[in-house]
Amino acid sequence: MLKDFERNKKEDKDALGEQIKELRARLLAQQQLLRDATLPVIVLIEGWAAAGKGSLIKELISEIDPRFYNVESPSVIAESEERYPFLYQYYKAVPENGKITFLDSGWMESVVQKSLRHEITKSEYNRRIRQVNEFERQLKNGGYLVLKIFLHIDKDEQFDRLRALAEAPETEWRVTRDDLWQHKEYKRFKGAYDEFMKKTNDEISWHILDGRRRNTAVRDAMRLLVDRIDKGLAEGRYTGEPYEEKFELKKQPLLSEVDLSPTIDDEEYKKELKTLQTRLSELHNIVYRKKIPVILCYEGWDAAGKGGNIRRVAYPLDPRGFDVRPIASPLPHERSRQFLLRFWTRLPRTGHICIFDRTWYGRVMVERLEGFCSENDWKRAYNEINEFERMLTDWGAVVLKFWIHIDKETQLARFTDRQNTPEKRWKITDEDWRNREKWDQYEVAVNEMLQNTSTKNAPWYIIESNDKKYARIKTLKIIVKALEKACENHFKQTME
Repeated sequence: MLKDFERNKKEDKDALGEQIKELRARLLAQQQLLRDATLPVIVLIEGWAAAGKGSLIKELISEIDPRFYNVESPSVIAESEERYPFLYQYYKAVPENGKITFLDSGWMESVVQKSLRHEITKSEYNRRIRQVNEFERQLKNGGYLVLKIFLHIDKDEQFDRLRALAEAPETEWRVTRDDLWQHKEYKRFKGAYDEFMKKTNDEISWHILDGRRRNTAVRDAMRLLVDRIDKGLAEGRYTGEPYEEKFELKKQPLLSEVDLSPTIDDEEYKKELKTLQTRLSELHNIVYRKKIPVILCYEGWDAAGKGGNIRRVAYPLDPRGFDVRPIASPLPHERSRQFLLRFWTRLPRTGHICIFDRTWYGRVMVERLEGFCSENDWKRAYNEINEFERMLTDWGAVVLKFWIHIDKETQLARFTDRQNTPEKRWKITDEDWRNREKWDQYEVAVNEMLQNTSTKNAPWYIIESNDKKYARIKTLKIIVKALEKACENHFKQTME
């Protein structure tokens, strides 16, 4: 791609100015139309150091109302954010419906630099390429308009610009060691950029612009943007067809086939609980030291005992090293973004444990059954969730998913008890009773969810909870075993 790039010929300055003026007027008119159509836009500006990325963004936003856009520079990563998955900072930058986000460098610069520094292995590089393609496909299928631009200059032009910046007292701070390293290794970077663009060109195409001619680059970038927006406005918000990748799945029984009779007596329960909680406390310290992130996902029937189960898991943990994330209906600003974003922003740092009380699986249960998303959306979500969880386990996270299961009769008995006990009455709502009326519909949805998303790296565990104490012990045993295995694997990797 860069190898075959042809420079632009010099153009008439006045004609260029008129074209830019016309395009600015079109962009100015589009901003309210974007808002009305609830179309979100992401503009990724990549390119060489000193190619003019910042200046280009300045020109693009010059006539846009500041309420309609945001500019992010994710190449500057805070140390604390290095403890999150690779795509964390880019998901955070995803705009609300009807708004535009401009990214001053992004996932391309990050991957290429880490690869050339040998900070990531070849296999990790390939994983990140796959994750970028998945990320971009999910954005496109979710209705985002995405424009990817690379500003290209040759080595001599870069040298002249870097020298000019370095020699001026007011701009010398803008020339970094990374910029000088990139110039010194121009040929290696050129090959790496070219490879990255070829491998990430299928879902959303790259556009290479001539950075040597600033006004021409502004005109071309602005034309690409307004044309892309015009097309999106004309066609309406796109929602992709369900995409299915062949994940290795672990077969799960139908809920109706699960034996809910297992119980545990009080004496054994107390003994097992103490032993398992003591061990979990020890493992939490090891997990923290080894920086292994842990994500525990709880789903289940209303009144199945999720809260009591979570309390027994959380009790032995150091409160400084874990969070419980109760998930309710998305807030307005969350509904106006890609559905997984509100979970990306709640992920734990490395070495921490996050317990989700309800999860991203609401997409294929309540949102599906209540009509809060389209059929395409929830059918596509199975694969998007599998990709999300694979990104988490690629990052090194332990992901455990529990379906806390009871039968319909047990639920009715617990609902009635809550209704008739004043101190428990807050636990029961009209919505609980409405959901109970849809038990059969939910059972179909849950069975499909379990069959489609119990992957080898993030399997489901059905927890029999007619006896809550039995359910707590079974869950603790699964968590302890998984953390012991993760710590052992981490030790083996450090010894290799």
